[in-house]
Amino acid sequence: MMKYLQKLGKSLMLPVACLPVASILMGIGYWIDPTGWGANNVVSAFLLKAGGALIDNMPILFAIGVGVGMSDDNDGTSGLAGLVSWLMITTLLAPGAVAMFKGIDVKEVPAAFGHIQTQFIGILSGLIGAACYNRFKGTKLPDALGFFSGKRCVAIVTAAASIFAALILFFIWPVVYGALVAFGESIVSTGAIGSGIYAFFNRLLIPFGLHHALNSVFWFDVAGINDLGNFWSGKGTLGTTGMYMTGFFPVMMFGLPAGALAMYHTAKDKRKKAVYGLLLAAAISSFFTGVTEPLEFAFMFLAPSLYLIHAGLTGISAVVCTLLPVRSGFNFSAGFVDWFLSFKAPMAENPLMIIPIGLAFGVIYYVVFRFAITKFNLKTPGREDEDSEEINVKLANNDYTQVAAIILKGVGGKGNVVSIDNCVTRLRLEIKDQAVVDEKVIKSAGVSGVIRPGKTSLQVVVGTQVQFVADEFKKLCK
Repeated sequence: MMKYLQKLGKSLMLPVACLPVASILMGIGYWIDPTGWGANNVVSAFLLKAGGALIDNMPILFAIGVGVGMSDDNDGTSGLAGLVSWLMITTLLAPGAVAMFKGIDVKEVPAAFGHIQTQFIGILSGLIGAACYNRFKGTKLPDALGFFSGKRCVAIVTAAASIFAALILFFIWPVVYGALVAFGESIVSTGAIGSGIYAFFNRLLIPFGLHHALNSVFWFDVAGINDLGNFWSGKGTLGTTGMYMTGFFPVMMFGLPAGALAMYHTAKDKRKKAVYGLLLAAAISSFFTGVTEPLEFAFMFLAPSLYLIHAGLTGISAVVCTLLPVRSGFNFSAGFVDWFLSFKAPMAENPLMIIPIGLAFGVIYYVVFRFAITKFNLKTPGREDEDSEEINVKLANNDYTQVAAIILKGVGGKGNVVSIDNCVTRLRLEIKDQAVVDEKVIKSAGVSGVIRPGKTSLQVVVGTQVQFVADEFKKLCK
C-alpha cells in the first residue's frame, strides 16, 4: 500500500509541474493591473486568462498526469483513459444530471454535486484510467473485433469502470464531501494554530511522499478551502486566503538554507569540501524554487530528530505568518520566484514582511541546528562515522553517465535492478536483493541520500537533475 501511495505522490508531480507557467503569467498580469485584475489593461487580461486556463482546469491535468504516471510504462494511452474517466464521472454526477436522475429541481441537488469537478475526482479518474490500462493493454480479442485489441480497448473498459465508479459516488460522494469539508472547517476554525498543525504534518509526510494528499485538502478545492486557487483568482477572503501557503516561504527561502550553513560549519574539517557542493546546491534550490527535497533528504534519515525539529519550526512559521498577518502564495512551491510573482495577486498582504520574518527564522534555524548537531552529535552530512569512498564525482560536472554508473555499482549491478523510475528529485528503483546494496558507494556519487521504503524498494535522492541521471541509468541497465 505504501509503495502504491508513493507512486501516486510521484505521479502528482507531473501535473503540478505545469503550474509554474500559470504563476508566471498570472503574476505578470497582476503586476500590470493590480487593481482591475485585467479590467484596465488588455495585456493583463490576456495573461490572467492564459494562467487561469491551467489553474481552473487543474483537475483535468491531474486526471491525465496521474493516468500517465501510474501506468506501468508511462504510456500516453493511460493518460487518455484518465481523461475518458474524468469526462464520464463529471458528466454523470453534474447537478443537472443528478436532478434528472432523482426527478427533482436542480436547486434541491446536494451541494456536494456542485463540487464534483475537483482535484480529488481528477486523481480518482487518473487511477481508474491507469488501472484499466495496466490490466487490459495487452488484451487480445477475436479477429472480428481485432481493431479493439490491445491499447484500443482501454478506453472502452475505462468507460465501463467509470460508470460503475459514478454509481458508487452517487451515494457516497455527499458523505465523503461532507467529511472533508468538516475536517477542513475544523482546521480553519482553529485559525493560526490550524495552519501551524497543517504545516507541521506537511513536512512530516515528506519522507513517505504522502504530503500531496494533505496538500489537496487545503490548497485545492477538495474540501472547499482551495487556498491556492482562491489566492490567485481573487475569490477568497483577504486576510485569510493564503494562510496555508505563506508559512512555507520563510522556511524554504531562509530557514533551510541557514540550516544547510549550520550543517556545513559543523561538518568534519576533512569532509567540508566534499559536502560543500551538495549543501550549496540544495540551499540554492530551496531558496529560488522551493524544491527542498535535496536538502531535507540529506539529513532526515541521518538525523531524524533534527528533521522533527525542522517540521516543528515550519509549523511555528505558519502560525507567525498567519497572526501578523502576512499572505503570499505560490503555484509551484514557496521559493523566491513564486514569492516575487505573487506581490500583486488579489489576496497578497504585506508580502515584503516575508524578508524580516525569513531572516529571523534563518537565525533561528542556524542556531537551533548548530546546537542540536553539536550537542547530540547528530550525523548530518560530513559528520558520518565512516567516510564514503573518495570518488570525486559531482552532479555539477554534468557527468551523468559516471554518476549513474556509480549508483548502479552501489545497488549491486544491473542484475539486481527490476525496474527504474524517477520523480522530481529521486531515482526510484525496484531491486531483487537489498543485502547487496552498498550505500557508501551510492553516496560517493554526490547524491543527497538513500532510502529504503520497502523490502524491494530503493530511492536515491539525486536532486533536480535526476531525469538526466535516470536516463543514463536506464541505458546502463539495457
